Amino acid sequence: MITFFKKNWSTIILLVLVALLFIPQTGTPIKVFFNRLIAFSPSEIAEEEQEILSDYSWQLQDLEGTTIDFTSAEKKVTLVNVWATWCPPCLAEMPSMQALYDRYHTEVSFYFVSLEDTEILQRFIDKKEYSFPVYTTQDNFPKLLETNSFPTTYLISKSGKISINKKGAADWDSESVRETIDALLAE
Repeated sequence: MITFFKKNWSTIILLVLVALLFIPQTGTPIKVFFNRLIAFSPSEIAEEEQEILSDYSWQLQDLEGTTIDFTSAEKKVTLVNVWATWCPPCLAEMPSMQALYDRYHTEVSFYFVSLEDTEILQRFIDKKEYSFPVYTTQDNFPKLLETNSFPTTYLISKSGKISINKKGAADWDSESVRETIDALLAE
């Protein structure tokens, strides 16, 4: 029996790791860890390829039930993050999102939008001690902000140009993102 383990130790470890991925209590933290390892700074879209968001008509609700009109984001640098509490790539990027929010919340409009129940979202935000604004919506997303991928993040200039459209986890508190935001704020 000991000989069997000595010969197959790497296979046994791999099988245990795979099994752990399917147990929610261990699988999610492992997936979050690996997503953080591969989360790089998102790239800015080449200026000639940037689409312009012209439809800001979108009704959102904060976690207290207050209706927010997305038209208030017009002519402002805006970050929209579409996410879910059950999504490991979303969870992986949240600490960098919080750091970015802490740095720019007085200058940039932030919208963290989820389709989940407000009670689930509030418990998650409270547990993680995040302070960024979370919204839900029953409304259709503006056409250029529609997505089937979580997380998806858009960085929008004052003129409505979508400067970054990133699907998947990213390092949002990177130097390149801060430089992009600083340039957009200076426009």
